[in-house]
Amino acid sequence: MAEIETGPIASPPSGNPLETTASLLARVREGDAAARDRLLQRYSSALRRWAHGRLPARAREILDTDDLVQITLLRALDHVKGFEPRREGAFLAYLRRIVLNQIRDEIRRVGRRPGREEISEDQPAEQPSPLEMAIGREKLAQYEAALATLPENQQEAIIMSVEMGFTHQQVAEALGSPSANAARMFVARALVRLVEAMDAPG
Repeated sequence: MAEIETGPIASPPSGNPLETTASLLARVREGDAAARDRLLQRYSSALRRWAHGRLPARAREILDTDDLVQITLLRALDHVKGFEPRREGAFLAYLRRIVLNQIRDEIRRVGRRPGREEISEDQPAEQPSPLEMAIGREKLAQYEAALATLPENQQEAIIMSVEMGFTHQQVAEALGSPSANAARMFVARALVRLVEAMDAPG
C-alpha cells in the first residue's frame, strides 16, 4: 500500500486572519491594488516553497522558480473575475493548479528550443520537492492522478495539509470545519481515499 507522510512542508499564507481570501478577491475585482498586494503576499511564499524542485535545472536556466510563481500569481489575479471561491482552500488549490500547469508549459517550451535535448515532464530536478521527498519521485505522477479523482474539498484538505504544511486549525478555518480535530479527521479520511485511489489498478 502506498504511504504518504505528512509534515510541515511550507509556511501557511500570512496576513490578517480576519481578512478572508474571498473578501480580498472581491476587492481585487473592484481594482483595489492593496488587496491585490496582500493576496500576493499571502500565497507567494507557500507556493514558491511548494514549487521548488519541480522545475528542472535546464528550464531554470531561463526562468527560476520564484519568477515563475510570481508571474503565475500576477496572471491569476488578472483573471480573478472568473473565479468564485466556495471555500478559503479553493483559491489555494486553484493557484496550485495554475502554477503546476505553468511549470509543465515551461518544461515543454524549453524542450522545444533548438539544440536542446527534449525534457520529459517527469525529468527529476537537481533537488527533490518536499512532496517528492515524502512519497518518492516515482509516486508523484500516480499521486497527482489519484488526487484529481477526489472531491474538491478533499483535494484542498490534502493540498493544504500535506503539500503546504498547514496546521489542522488552519485547515479547519480554510474549509469551514468546526474545529481543528474535525479538520484532522477530515484530512485523515481524505488521505485514506487518496491511498485507495493510488493503489487501485490502472
